[in-house]
Amino acid sequence: MRDGGRLSAAIEVLSDIETRHKPARLALKAWGDGARYAGAKDRAFVSGLVLDVLRRKRSLAWMMGEETERARALAALRFVWDWPAERVADAAGDEPHGPGALTEAELAAFASPRSLADAPADVAGDYPDWLDAALTRIFGEDRAAEGQALATRAPVDMRANTLKADTGRVIHALATFNPETSELLPDAVRIPAPAASERAAPVESSPVFEKGWFEVQDLGSQLAAACAGDIKGKQVLDFCAGGGGKTLALAAAMENKGQLYAYDSEARRLSDTVKRSQRAGVRNLQIRSPLEADPLRELDARMDLVFVDAPCTGSGTWRRHPDTKWRLSPEQLERRIAEQDGVLAEAQAFVKPGGRLVYVTCSLLAEENEDRIAAFLAAHDGWSIRPPTLEAVQPYLTPAGFVRLTPRTAATDGFFVAVLARAETPAG
Repeated sequence: MRDGGRLSAAIEVLSDIETRHKPARLALKAWGDGARYAGAKDRAFVSGLVLDVLRRKRSLAWMMGEETERARALAALRFVWDWPAERVADAAGDEPHGPGALTEAELAAFASPRSLADAPADVAGDYPDWLDAALTRIFGEDRAAEGQALATRAPVDMRANTLKADTGRVIHALATFNPETSELLPDAVRIPAPAASERAAPVESSPVFEKGWFEVQDLGSQLAAACAGDIKGKQVLDFCAGGGGKTLALAAAMENKGQLYAYDSEARRLSDTVKRSQRAGVRNLQIRSPLEADPLRELDARMDLVFVDAPCTGSGTWRRHPDTKWRLSPEQLERRIAEQDGVLAEAQAFVKPGGRLVYVTCSLLAEENEDRIAAFLAAHDGWSIRPPTLEAVQPYLTPAGFVRLTPRTAATDGFFVAVLARAETPAG
């Protein structure tokens, strides 16, 4: 495909997402299914352009002075991909494949785009206007800058699986992708975000991935799991295990010593955990399915640590899933808040006296984070906040002792971590 055809395809996909409220993944798949002629580079181009437009949907329209998918796609090529105006004009006017020659207004916007310095924070920061008050509460005058960091492309982060390999061996095996180590965690490996029109490094096609040498996991997620502290030989419950990403990180920290339980309220989410744990060489894991009768019956008040990776809006992952921020609604936020309160109330029952509970979300919003901890402490006696001692997260501790990671401050996805301690049973 030529540039004009790729540009037209991206505009078509964006229109499908907008008019049908379709997730980007499904819209791109539908286009790909109907474009059998498109090669790997064509698909990477279209996917990359679509996601970059969604990351900056409001600011691109502001610069162009036009709220259309065409204007946004043209602006992304000019201002995000840094194409010269002449190249964008050639692609647009490429007959019969392009979307049509640039208009005088589009050429004028290219020459003198509206300044984002004059835009409202929600436009400059590329987030829904109804979230402005919530983000102001957390970030104040920095909210636009935080939003802009969430509108960049994300790197590919991996965790070397110390049950089977070390960081050096993983770095060597993936040398063709130019991986880097991290100063924050010794087992973290990073491949920088791809350039415009290029796809992310296909690390999961590596033979050593199938051998279980590493897991793809954002550095923020790795740090959240590491906040569990020293859990080797302990009794640990991952209460919202999902697909098992943090379960496997906890297992590696335990070095197959002690007992790790993985539970989720939806059985289908646990289906990958079994396969992934086998590949990773985990031997101390028990999967507890909600399809079983009372699956956690004997774990009451027995756990040294309960890890709660709570369901949330996912606002901290907008770099990777930019379409979700435009589908997020106040009603969805309220549902998540109710789920979080319910999960915390259930999970705390499994923590033994003197044990700990780690509450994690990939959300930026205090409504899902600080507020939920405050509500929990008000409703349950004998609990206190215990800031994590992990050295890597000390720069990101809030005054209240919680961890807040963002792309702007920590170069990770957005994460919140609270560590709570249960009081010891009174003597006598």
